Amino acid sequence: MKRIALLPSGSVSHEAVLHLFRDEPVELLHYKQISDVFLSTAKGDSDYSVIPIENTIEGSVTLHMDWLVHEVEIPMQVEWVYPSIQNWVGRRTEFLDASDQLDYSRVKKVLSHPVAMAQCLQFIRTYMPHAELEHVGSTSEAVKLVQEHPGEGWTAIGTALGAERYGLDIMAGQVTDHDNNFTRFVLIGPKPIALPQAPVEDKTSILVTLPEDFPGALHQVLAAFAWRRLNLSRIESRPTKKRLGSYYFYMDVLAPISSVLLPLAIEEIEALGCQVRILGSYPSYSYEGLKSEV
Repeated sequence: MKRIALLPSGSVSHEAVLHLFRDEPVELLHYKQISDVFLSTAKGDSDYSVIPIENTIEGSVTLHMDWLVHEVEIPMQVEWVYPSIQNWVGRRTEFLDASDQLDYSRVKKVLSHPVAMAQCLQFIRTYMPHAELEHVGSTSEAVKLVQEHPGEGWTAIGTALGAERYGLDIMAGQVTDHDNNFTRFVLIGPKPIALPQAPVEDKTSILVTLPEDFPGALHQVLAAFAWRRLNLSRIESRPTKKRLGSYYFYMDVLAPISSVLLPLAIEEIEALGCQVRILGSYPSYSYEGLKSEV
């Protein structure tokens, strides 16, 4: 049985991995901090880690991306997309007025993961602008803290699974600012993994560091993909953390590393004096693609 490291029980990561492995028994190892999730697989305590790396509303989860680049060298083995459905969670009876209507003025604090909180700011500003906002390590930790502090006016932004696990109510469902809120997850681990579903496409993620004294180097790098008709679905710059103004470029190429053209493109880029690191070559699954197999 595969051992999967992920954020705490009731988090979006938890919902996402249950969806991905719904037909296969796995052992889930929950950790409070994302750093512990990474280190679990790095140390061999788990076979794979579940890492959220991009969101429709907030874009890249830069902390997680930096861990993949700077802290561990564990390849991406699978990518999938899962809807981030956030809810307003608490004990409904604590916030009812004499007419059994929700009294938002009774809310003293809203807790959640910073990314989830940012996804729901319109709802919070509309109904609870007075409330204190507190960031915690995961949405499930937020729900757990609310469960542990009854009668104090605490509420959380979290998942339906989290509310169910901790015996709390969904006081308002799907409170994200946009309906099309999806999160991109990757499964990282030392070995490839086979899933019964057919992927939508194959991707390869690479890290390109440009030579310092080569004007127009990025244009040359992009040209190496363009004339081979290799599509880049994502390109993002991040600091190398070596000196101010030094950046690497994270790129997703819609081709497997086993294809004919991609290795040639990488060879051309390296000939320019660039450093190229392959972060993984893996199957990519859409939410609709996974749903169709149910």
